[in-house]
Amino acid sequence: MEKQPATYILANRRNGTLYIGVTSNLVGRIWQHRNHAVPGFTHRHDVICLVWYELHETMDSAITREMRLKKWKRAWKIRLIEESNPYWNDLWPDIIGQSQVTGSPLSRG
Repeated sequence: MEKQPATYILANRRNGTLYIGVTSNLVGRIWQHRNHAVPGFTHRHDVICLVWYELHETMDSAITREMRLKKWKRAWKIRLIEESNPYWNDLWPDIIGQSQVTGSPLSRG
């Protein structure tokens, strides 16, 4: 599989716990989060819904973006998510090539 650097944000619910990460394989990494394949923060807090992502040309630019986002105020992160995903839909179906599923866990309050 060809590497595609990406920065991403996961959430456990709308306006809930956020996790910012970076990867060279977005589908594989999000699958790991969703299936609790690796113990850690996202597993403990059930942060599995992809609410925002950004593709990069290089891993260096993806890592730089991740580090900058982690320094942002929470309100700025929420604004970033809502600019492209106002209903906090889980973007997993989009990145695996399936149509958006209605009733996403994040679309509820």
